[in-house]
Amino acid sequence: MQERAPDVTPTEEAVPYKERMPGHMAPAPVAPPQKRSWLSPLNQRRWRNFKANRRAYWSLIVFSVLFGLSLFAEFLANDKPILVSYRGEIRMPVFQFYPETAFGGDFQTEAIYRDPEVQCLIVTGGLGDCFIEPEALIEDAGDGVVNGSEIEKGWLLWPPIPYAYDTVVDRPGAAPLPPNGENLLGTDDTKRDVLARIIYGFRLSILFTLIVTVLASTIGIVAGAVQGFFGGLLDLIFQRIIEIWQATPALYIIIILFAILGRSFWLLVLLTVLFGWTALVGVVRAEFLRARNLEYVRAAKALGVSNWTIMFRHMLPNAMVATLTMLPFIVTGTIATLAGLDFLGFGLPSSAPSLGELTLQAKQNLQAPWLAFTAFFTFAIMLSLLVFIFEGVRDAFDPRKTFK
Repeated sequence: MQERAPDVTPTEEAVPYKERMPGHMAPAPVAPPQKRSWLSPLNQRRWRNFKANRRAYWSLIVFSVLFGLSLFAEFLANDKPILVSYRGEIRMPVFQFYPETAFGGDFQTEAIYRDPEVQCLIVTGGLGDCFIEPEALIEDAGDGVVNGSEIEKGWLLWPPIPYAYDTVVDRPGAAPLPPNGENLLGTDDTKRDVLARIIYGFRLSILFTLIVTVLASTIGIVAGAVQGFFGGLLDLIFQRIIEIWQATPALYIIIILFAILGRSFWLLVLLTVLFGWTALVGVVRAEFLRARNLEYVRAAKALGVSNWTIMFRHMLPNAMVATLTMLPFIVTGTIATLAGLDFLGFGLPSSAPSLGELTLQAKQNLQAPWLAFTAFFTFAIMLSLLVFIFEGVRDAFDPRKTFK
């Protein structure tokens, strides 16, 4: 006799019969494989905490955009074209030296691309008449024909700001010149474009600050960790050395060395690191003195873990909150040090695009308020963004901070 299947509802027909029998469990649904993150769970939590601080998160975005653009300052503000097409050949004067003779000129020196004669040579393919009436020939070469003869028409691709930080602007009037359509922020007292100098000066200040902060913080953290972990006579000797070093007049040393060796970027970096590494020593030393007698440190020593592993693998992460709290002061202090030295005339070379030198020009030219406003807002925006970012970083590394 044929066995009759039990009645099922329409919704049950899709389920196999044996899986609907009593005591037979249906297979659990298989979860889709999760995409593995390149961040550890701890760092994921830190990143979530950082993003929860909206002010720090948006400050990081704005600062990254501004600093990223300044890294390509040569493509934003330059007195050389980005690309040049001459007789069908593409050239990049931003990266390579081209004499005027490379475009049909007479001189072996670098081509001055802002001169109408050089522009005419490029556009017309090197016609000799460019030295007679360049503007007329440039206008006539628009259709690829000059005086009834075909030419190998060329072109120039200029950056948005056709001035470098040291380019003298060809405008009538006494410097400093007020803002207009050609110079959006005016010129300084030597007729150099202020906006171009701001872009290059912003990049220089941030790079100087990052280099000095990384080097000085690394030395200070290592020195503070060694003092706090080992203590005793080593700590006592280090403290006396630091007290003597901090009492040394840094400004006088910088002035003397600059008078002997001359002013340069890397010499200023070296001197700033030498006199700035002690900023973090006290904080890191105090954290290590507090943590060296905690149970997890004693357990690590009992297990035979090396001192350096205990210091930098276990103790240092617990001291990061106090360390990161001091970093905004180090960063802003480094920027202020660079600006102050440039303001006094003991910083970077006078030809360098310096924000401190722009501040000095604002002081010396009170009749040009655009210089003062530009310097003030540049420093205010730059320092505010950095302080907000490090505030978020401090919160992200604080294990007691939780955000919803």
